[in-house]
Amino acid sequence: MEATGSKMRKIMRDLHNNIGYFIVGLVIIYALSGIVQTYRDTAFLKHDINNEKIIDTNLTAEKLGQAIKQKELKIIKTEGDLSYFKDGSYNAKTGEVKYVTKEWYGWIKPFTELHKQNSKGLIHYFTVLFAAALFFMSISAFWMFKPGTKAFSSGVILTVLGIIASVILVLLN
Repeated sequence: MEATGSKMRKIMRDLHNNIGYFIVGLVIIYALSGIVQTYRDTAFLKHDINNEKIIDTNLTAEKLGQAIKQKELKIIKTEGDLSYFKDGSYNAKTGEVKYVTKEWYGWIKPFTELHKQNSKGLIHYFTVLFAAALFFMSISAFWMFKPGTKAFSSGVILTVLGIIASVILVLLN
C-alpha cells in the first residue's frame, strides 16, 4: 500500500514541477497585469486622450455621463449654456462636449484585457486552461510531502489560513 502512495506522490510531484515551470511566465504576466488592473481608477500607466464630439442637446448630468461613458459625472459649475465637469465641458445649446479621458498605453492594454475575457473570444480557452493549471498546482501541492509530517501539517494550516483570509477579504469588499 505504501508503494502505491509513494508512486502517486512521485507522479504528482513530477506533474506539479513540470506544469509549474510551464506556467511561471503566465503567472508573472497575470500578476503584473492584475496589479495594473487594481489601479485602473488612477492615472497609473495611462495617458490623456482629448475628446471632442457633438451629442444631444440639453442633457442632464446623468444623461451626459451616459453619453460620454463617465459614471457619476457631476457638473461643477454652469455659465450660460456651458456646463463644466471634471476634465471637460458641455454646451447644452450646441451639444458640443469636450473632455479628457485617461487610457492605458497601447502596449499595456492587451495584458489588462486578459482579466476581462468572456466565453465568446478564442482566448477564453487559454484563460480556462490557465485557471485549471493553477487549480491543479494548488491541489497537487498536498502530494509534495507525506501526510503526518511537519511540512504537510504546516501546509494544511497555511491553506486553511489562506481560505479564511480570502473569505474575510470578500466579506469586507
